[in-house]
Amino acid sequence: MADLMKGKRGLVMGVANARSIAWGIAQELANEGAELAFSYQGEAFGKRLEPLAASVGSDFLVDVDVTDPEAMDRCFKQLEDRWGQLDFVVHAIAYSDKSELTGRFINTSVENFKNSLAISCYSFIDVARRAAPLMKEGGTLLTLTFEGSNRVAPNYNVMGVAKAALESAVRYLANDLGPEGIRVNAISPGPMKTLAGAAIGSGRKTFRHTEANAPLRANATLEAIGGTAVYLASDYGKCTSGEVIRVDGGFHVLGMPQPDNI
Repeated sequence: MADLMKGKRGLVMGVANARSIAWGIAQELANEGAELAFSYQGEAFGKRLEPLAASVGSDFLVDVDVTDPEAMDRCFKQLEDRWGQLDFVVHAIAYSDKSELTGRFINTSVENFKNSLAISCYSFIDVARRAAPLMKEGGTLLTLTFEGSNRVAPNYNVMGVAKAALESAVRYLANDLGPEGIRVNAISPGPMKTLAGAAIGSGRKTFRHTEANAPLRANATLEAIGGTAVYLASDYGKCTSGEVIRVDGGFHVLGMPQPDNI
């Protein structure tokens, strides 16, 4: 531990369980000395989150539905009342109806399209608008994306469109908030064995394929993703904004599978 985050306080949104990417990020931030608050949605997720938060010394948990403006206002008011200011936010929230993460993209329903874009993209903008006034000495906003935003991934469907919108939002927010010393970035891991990943049709096959073909012959680990978040949120990341940083074993550079797998 190098205490890279000592004295910094931040909110982590979207921890579902101990295998969540958001939890991997939270652990590494805590290991480097950060003080953490967590948001969750609903009693069931709250019960799962409570022991995890306690393990990194946090008792600051807030129930938040990102589609409810009043709940969002309450969340950031609690942050302001308790801490006065904020140094970083990790946004690890996305949604699509599981039934539409199989089959053909052309069959996406308008209802699920709207919900997916609202929760997976707009919520980050909504968070940024509330977090920015609390980042009185600058800060960092982080979100999570996936290469399916730029290239077709089997069954990723409407989530690919939502993540493309999210990555564009990162760039626009970086430009908006840069004069205030606020950096905005996204981390793009490869396929992960998470609750969210399990919702995508053929997710296991995709995981095995990337592991077998990535230049490093490995998928991302929670520790590697968390370490990337630490870099971006720490003072070492003070000149990095508007970026999508890939943590995928190098898979994104490939044009074809490795010769043995063709």
